[in-house]
Amino acid sequence: QVQLVESGGGLVQAGGSLRLSCAASGRFLSDYSMGWFRQAPGKEREFVSSVNWSGGITYYADSVKGRFTISRDNAKNTVNLQMNSLKSEDTAVYYCAAASGARIPPVLISKYNYWGQGTQVTVSS
Repeated sequence: QVQLVESGGGLVQAGGSLRLSCAASGRFLSDYSMGWFRQAPGKEREFVSSVNWSGGITYYADSVKGRFTISRDNAKNTVNLQMNSLKSEDTAVYYCAAASGARIPPVLISKYNYWGQGTQVTVSS
């Protein structure tokens, strides 16, 4: 069992940056592929980015490609999401998730076993 806690959300103006962090406890994060998802009001939760156990394979949603960067530090048991050039449409609750047994970082919500409680990101235009 792994527990995930997100931090770093907040209010930022369009064009600004935020760095989200996800801290894991209970298990070594290197056992999992990790992902970031988001859910805007009235919308379904959607994939943002994912990374495999070593950090060598990453995927991004088209909507964030070139603006967001996912990274992980297995020694610190953390996963980060650097978000630059933020847009109002990036406003959402952002969730960190862990997928066990996945050599290729999944993009499907159903592949993730553990979830954090989420952190709010609000981008004002």
